[in-house]
Amino acid sequence: QVQLVESGGGLVQAGGSLRLSCAASGNIYRINVMGWYRQAPGEQREVVAVITSGGSPTYAESVKGRFTISIGNAKNTVYLQMNYLKPEDTGVYYCNAEGEVLTSDDYGGLLPANFGSWGQGTQVTVSS
Repeated sequence: QVQLVESGGGLVQAGGSLRLSCAASGNIYRINVMGWYRQAPGEQREVVAVITSGGSPTYAESVKGRFTISIGNAKNTVYLQMNYLKPEDTGVYYCNAEGEVLTSDDYGGLLPANFGSWGQGTQVTVSS
């Protein structure tokens, strides 16, 4: 019911910058938190940064001071500004959103229901 579309990945040299974008669409009632995760080859998916709807961010230690997560004016969009990229930042970056959608009940009314969705991922490659 909720679709996430990411963009902005690519190939960059170490020390360079990239900006990832993720837009959520669907029957969204409220988004509580959005975030970015990444998965390197042969590794488990790990959190990079998350941000609440109120704008409070949390970062992985490995990206603090280099990455910035922010919410767009539309509130259904999240960005990840990545500066001073390192080869170890290479991986597939996935957008995640959690919140509530509106669903129909048995009486023709609408009820909120929790959702959690992932994007399809965007490749980030940092060369040394």
